[in-house]
Amino acid sequence: MKNKFSLLLSVILLLSLFLAACSGNSSTSSNTNSEGEASSGSDGDSSEESVEQILNLTDSQDIPTMDTTQATDQVAFNVINQVFEGLYRLDKDNKPVLGMAAEEPEVEEKDGETVYTFKLRDDANWSDGTPVTAEDFVYSWHKIIHPDTMGGYASMMGAAGIKNGNEIVTEGDPLYGKVEELGVKAVDDKTLEIVVTQQVPYFFDLLTFASFYPQPQKFAEEQGENYALETDTMLYNGPFTLAEWNHGEGWKLAKNDGYWDADTVQLKEANYKIVKDEATRVNLYETGKIDRAGLSADFVDQFKDRDDFSTVLDTSIFFLRLNQKNEALANNDIRKALFLAYDREGLVNVLLNNGSVAARYLVPKDFLTYEGEDFRAASPEGYLADKTAEDATEYWNKGLEALGTDSVELEFLTTDSDLASKIAEYAKDQFESKLDGLKVTINKQPWKQFLELEDAGDFDISTGGWGPDYPDPMTYVYMFETGGAYNRMDYSNEKYDQLVTDAKTESDEQKRWEMMQEAERLLIEEDTAIVPTYQAGRAILMQDYVKNYYVHKFGADSSLKWVTIEK
Repeated sequence: MKNKFSLLLSVILLLSLFLAACSGNSSTSSNTNSEGEASSGSDGDSSEESVEQILNLTDSQDIPTMDTTQATDQVAFNVINQVFEGLYRLDKDNKPVLGMAAEEPEVEEKDGETVYTFKLRDDANWSDGTPVTAEDFVYSWHKIIHPDTMGGYASMMGAAGIKNGNEIVTEGDPLYGKVEELGVKAVDDKTLEIVVTQQVPYFFDLLTFASFYPQPQKFAEEQGENYALETDTMLYNGPFTLAEWNHGEGWKLAKNDGYWDADTVQLKEANYKIVKDEATRVNLYETGKIDRAGLSADFVDQFKDRDDFSTVLDTSIFFLRLNQKNEALANNDIRKALFLAYDREGLVNVLLNNGSVAARYLVPKDFLTYEGEDFRAASPEGYLADKTAEDATEYWNKGLEALGTDSVELEFLTTDSDLASKIAEYAKDQFESKLDGLKVTINKQPWKQFLELEDAGDFDISTGGWGPDYPDPMTYVYMFETGGAYNRMDYSNEKYDQLVTDAKTESDEQKRWEMMQEAERLLIEEDTAIVPTYQAGRAILMQDYVKNYYVHKFGADSSLKWVTIEK
């Protein structure tokens, strides 16, 4: 009896174990709702729901280009950061960590030059399975500085101190266009050598930037002019691939299973929808269709007491470019009148109300310090802060007299996003209400067309903004050198150029900062070449189940590599 009972218990136990195993190992399909969230599923424990790793976001503009050598704006840089990778990438603390590089480089001092030798990862591959090679880096770096394919960020090679980086992109220099003279070489498939003739403190930070990413040479050459125009005309080596790109509507990122660190990447996909209207964006957030939304004044008061609301002071500076090809804007008194007529406090406190602060400067506060002192310490409030709208009238009348006229018409170029339109209308009202005889016409354009017009100098006033590419004041002040790719407004001052040039090579850090502070003062206080308006703040709604969404202080806006959805 005992043996039969024991046998029966054994059978029951085995059956129970078998059923449990079947239950634990069986795959359960998830039913997802319209927001892409899992509504049912099993994770081996019926008491715990599995969560679909899908992130839903918006952007106000389409991607202008996915070619890393041609990108010049934050929309492109942000997507590029998710699908491509350089030798390094930024981590959650805005520090460069190894990307395509297998280890920190060997460093050798030779003949007054510094040689960095990088070994690439053996498991660094493009999304078609072909290896990422040292030659892919050389190809891309040559492409961005070649006269036939020169990108807006060609100067970055020189900014990094790479041998001959400045000379190759400078017309009239004996080395102009001779890309083979750049201090970069593929020693073998997995060994990249970089020769630096000038040490810059942000060298490794720069290597996280898109301009220093590789491109798959063979594939890119096969695609020719079609390279990076569609999802299937590019290859990816980053955490994600660009799975869909519906131009003008949005795009989808999908996890790149061939990425060397794919085990770290938890997101299955990230969906971006282009939404220009803020009310629509907020409605999408409130109805669960997106997981993160930026806010401006119209909605801040409504949400500011909620747990999913936060604000942060950004490192982006917004300003107005004044095109000196225009006869009126070539007059310094007219430019100063515009500077002083603009009420920045009203802009940030009423129209924006998102943590932004009034700015009469170019280099932001609370970002860069030297020996514990903020860059802004030399001029905390910026420039011309002691003057008023009454002074604006005096400058304006003086300028009109010099021009021999009593009226001026100016075109204001801006983008067609909801916020940009409001800011343009605000500027128009400020100028026309305070400066008699001024008429401002607003020209709103989609992002890509806006960039093309601005780059061509086809504007009188344009709305400008700049986020830092690396953690140094030079990322701001170099923009306005004579003939610079981002000057765009015919500004030129030999003294300014000399200060910036000297600062690029000055080894004494204190002197470097003093040079750049003086250049900034010259640009704004004396020449008033631009009209700084505000240092951006961000008011954000984000669902608490979105974890590890890292926002960067320079370079790309964010990294999705470490994001998880936890409900």
